[in-house]
Amino acid sequence: MGEQRQTSGNGGEQAALWNGASGQAWVEHQGLLDGMFRPLELHLLEAAGKAAAQRILDVGCGTGSTTLALARQLGDAGRCTGIDISAPMLAAARSRAQRDGINATFVHADAQEHAFAPASFDMIVSRLGVMFFSDPVRAFANLRWAATSDATLHCIAWRSAAENPFMTTAERAAAPLLPNLPPRQPGAPGQFAFGDRERVLSILQASGWGDIDIRPTDVTCTLPQPALAGYLARLGPVGLALQGADATTRERVATAVRAAFEPYVHGDTVRYTAACWTITARATAAASRNG
Repeated sequence: MGEQRQTSGNGGEQAALWNGASGQAWVEHQGLLDGMFRPLELHLLEAAGKAAAQRILDVGCGTGSTTLALARQLGDAGRCTGIDISAPMLAAARSRAQRDGINATFVHADAQEHAFAPASFDMIVSRLGVMFFSDPVRAFANLRWAATSDATLHCIAWRSAAENPFMTTAERAAAPLLPNLPPRQPGAPGQFAFGDRERVLSILQASGWGDIDIRPTDVTCTLPQPALAGYLARLGPVGLALQGADATTRERVATAVRAAFEPYVHGDTVRYTAACWTITARATAAASRNG
């Protein structure tokens, strides 16, 4: 469950996923997800303020919450651009920007392959959106190409599945009832692909970033208890698997999964710890396009 975004290609399958049912589910639960991950967004806003950045790229921007918050913070003096492969999520982001009168730009593209103008951003950020690249070295080299000399990189990524039991509770509870639920592939692009700190370090070093710092960050995230059932039924691997299930199976899975989340329910609030990495780096090396 939770943040299982895809910013960059595992081929057409991921593009189809996030331009279809999964992307639409995220649009429908935009407010809930924005609220749940607000502490991580605030972390990025603080970092951008300290960096005094003026041209910011938000990688894996989804429905645009972080992009819009950064654009508000920058005001007329700066420019914030969000990039994502999901057309429905970007449509929601653009609609929000227009509704609120916020000057932000959204690009429907794969950040791994997109032909960014060289040296066009002085800060690159991501809220849980960089763990899905099919070729992360190529992707971060492309982002380095887009960065100005001395630009900063500031990303938040999930640590390991073992450190984030909330995110896999639904799968564990539903597995006996959903035999076709696909298992997570260790080391494959996905939510916990950046769980190994040394792997993340090697990716950034190989893609031309310097002054790399990767440190654990534990953040308390919450959502309203009445929203939990819908969250479990529509998002993540279980929500996706349930779309093709019959009514009886859906009911049985919902009962089993809801019971498994009881330890996280505190009155009217669901609370858990998001165990993440805060990943920072600087564009100190000579840039080269896509490695």
